[in-house]
Amino acid sequence: MPRAYVFTRFGGPETEALVERDRPSPGPGEVLVAVRAAGVNPVDWKQRTGHRRPGGPQRSLPAVFGNEVAGVVVETGTGVTGLAVGDEVFGNPVDGGYAECAVLPVAVTAHKPAGLSFADAAALPVAAATAYDGIRQLGLPAGATLLITGAGGGVGVAALQIARASGLRVVGVASEGKKDFVESLGAVHVPSGPGLEERLRATAPTGVDAVFDLVGGEVLEAAATLLADRTKLITAADRETVAKLGGAGVERARTAAVLDEVGRLAADGRLRPFVTRTFPLDRAAEALRTVEDGHARGKIVIEVTA
Repeated sequence: MPRAYVFTRFGGPETEALVERDRPSPGPGEVLVAVRAAGVNPVDWKQRTGHRRPGGPQRSLPAVFGNEVAGVVVETGTGVTGLAVGDEVFGNPVDGGYAECAVLPVAVTAHKPAGLSFADAAALPVAAATAYDGIRQLGLPAGATLLITGAGGGVGVAALQIARASGLRVVGVASEGKKDFVESLGAVHVPSGPGLEERLRATAPTGVDAVFDLVGGEVLEAAATLLADRTKLITAADRETVAKLGGAGVERARTAAVLDEVGRLAADGRLRPFVTRTFPLDRAAEALRTVEDGHARGKIVIEVTA
């Protein structure tokens, strides 16, 4: 029986377990994929605590961790067109991706570019797609200045690169330990921590044209002070605070077309997924702790050998 890493109830790490489960079957418009790699994201552990996307369904238990995978199609459901058994794909699973096999809806599944590794492809469907959607939502002209908070994490690194590829100037807030990394991607680094607002004003005394927040809370509030137009304030981390500040959450497209585009960006080198560490499935707990502890640089990926 195929293995999967699950949480058995809502709570902390004590709810997690590596289990065997029946092989899932794809429904209409879905494909079953032999998972080769699964991306790890903050939303994974947040879902374990009971968090859910606004308007989204609560997960049934036990629930498999993971929201992005890359692998090989091994079975197709009825009505599937454009994908066939043997195709290498990446996308968003129906019910978790830290597993040896996962079901993916065709609507959010794309062909993996031939030159892209499974690990790199698995880093795209959540982080890079969120970054792409946010940059597109802001619609800034070339030469504009964008402030990104959480610039050293998975979404932040992708947003920074997509912004730079679009001709934007970027100011990136990240820990002091990520300074060289953020600057290597072409951004002006501002250290996070106490006194952030003063450092931001010193770096951008005339303000910025937009803010893409990935942290929320006090960091989001500090970043918002640099904006004259709060319609250019978006977050993927704290919808409650951003609404009070006059901004909005990132509007996710969640389409195969967006995945195709970020796949092309990655394949031609304009977007490097920066997979900094990989773990086997039987060390999924360690992979998740690396992200949950908030110290991961770039992307963490679980590699699966079926």
